Amino acid sequence: MSSQPTDIADAEQAAQRRAGLLAGVGAYAIWGLMPLYFKLLGHVSPFEIVAHRVIWSVAFLAIVLAAMRQYRAFVAIFSQPRILAALALSAVLIGINWLVYIWAVDTDHVVAASLGYFLNPLVNVLLGTLVLKEVLRRRQAVAIGIAAVGVALLAIGEWQTLWISLALAISFAFYGLVRKLTPVPSTSGLAVETLVLCAPALALVSFYAAQGTLAFGDDRWVTIGLIGTGALTSVPLILFAISARALPLVTLGLMQYIAPSLQFLCGVFLFGEPMSAGRWGSFLLIWVALALFVWDSLSGARARRRTLA
Repeated sequence: MSSQPTDIADAEQAAQRRAGLLAGVGAYAIWGLMPLYFKLLGHVSPFEIVAHRVIWSVAFLAIVLAAMRQYRAFVAIFSQPRILAALALSAVLIGINWLVYIWAVDTDHVVAASLGYFLNPLVNVLLGTLVLKEVLRRRQAVAIGIAAVGVALLAIGEWQTLWISLALAISFAFYGLVRKLTPVPSTSGLAVETLVLCAPALALVSFYAAQGTLAFGDDRWVTIGLIGTGALTSVPLILFAISARALPLVTLGLMQYIAPSLQFLCGVFLFGEPMSAGRWGSFLLIWVALALFVWDSLSGARARRRTLA
């Protein structure tokens, strides 16, 4: 009888892990398949898509904050100037990331975009070393070196699209760094970020309307699609937050490769983007670097478990 409470606790933890795993897969799958959604809006300006993404995210998150009863945490942010300034910076970074990503999809550079998100964890490690003074392990250093060779190879053959990959990797890495150092709940933080971007987004939509070039309202399905960008932006971030609370960081770190892998497959097999020998060589080097990075992460996790045991 004494083992019953332990069994119940274990069952609850297992259920939480399963829910976290499903939420994480859902979040990264949505991010990975986003090019399919944005391709449907291909004739809409990337600037207008980002503007609607911001505006409708604000509306969607207002409902989510009310449902989750987090309005107090949201309002409290505005009385903390340092946190508000940090979120304003992260808002600019994520805005740049969204714009570059949608432009890449719109101009048939989905593979270049996927490369940016393959590079992102390695840039995170580099930032952790340079900014947070974390110790760079030997295998991590070798992985970054191999990835650097891959980027250099791409720069030689396809420098025209290299900026897309680097802009996405660097902007999202710095966004993650700022959010890591900013102690706010994920949903409230995202709500503040989108609210910061809302004024310029509304101004841009007003400009397009005055010019007579606004896509919103011209076609029913396009209008629905633009409204849907609010949920498309917010839902995976909420799922990610659920997953982050329920899963070990190593598991979460391995799952992050679902999104760029799906983007890569979409770019090559659905959209028919060309893969030159130089591009294949670059990707292979970066995949080798990621494999080394994953090996290091798993080895580190096993070592920590042995130490705790």
